[in-house]
Amino acid sequence: MQRNLRMKKELQMFVQSPPRGVSCWTNDEDNMTQLTAQIIGGEGTPYEGGIFKLEIQIPDRYPFEPPKVNFVTPIYHPNIDSGGRICLDTLKMPPKGAWKPCLNVSTVLTSIQLLMAEPNPEDPLMTEIANEFQYNKSMYLQTAREWTKKHAMDDYVQVTNLSSPESKSSESKGLCSVSDKSKELKRTHPPQPLDDMTNKKVRN
Repeated sequence: MQRNLRMKKELQMFVQSPPRGVSCWTNDEDNMTQLTAQIIGGEGTPYEGGIFKLEIQIPDRYPFEPPKVNFVTPIYHPNIDSGGRICLDTLKMPPKGAWKPCLNVSTVLTSIQLLMAEPNPEDPLMTEIANEFQYNKSMYLQTAREWTKKHAMDDYVQVTNLSSPESKSSESKGLCSVSDKSKELKRTHPPQPLDDMTNKKVRN
């Protein structure tokens, strides 16, 4: 009961003030434990121009346990493996992680968006990609762009086509939609606190 009430509030917050470049919605209005999210690749990153789909599972003890988040869209990144698993402190329980009950799905997705823009090669899931990021940056950027074009560009076209029946249906279910208007994508928002949204290791 507490988890469902919490999730209803969080999704309402998404509708009222969604983070820039992020959308999230329920797969079933009667089930608040399975969510789908999408993140627009940030400008100036090798993921620019793509939309990356994620699946979110809300555990029974949420918010005292972090949500489980996986990428569905393949992404070439040192901290995200081929199965979509993400190495991020805000997705882990202390003492190794930085999850706190005051965090929420919105802050988690914003953290992942930040991680996409600023990989942490010191704590990688994909060692080979981390080494490439550190010692052959141009090759990393080229491959990441190719993956984005191959795996994320089609989703971008489908999601931003707001005239499609699918997108209208999504909006009717409370989707925090991502606008296809360039002005909307370039709209600036006040920066959010990043104290709990870095991927740096927690110091004892």
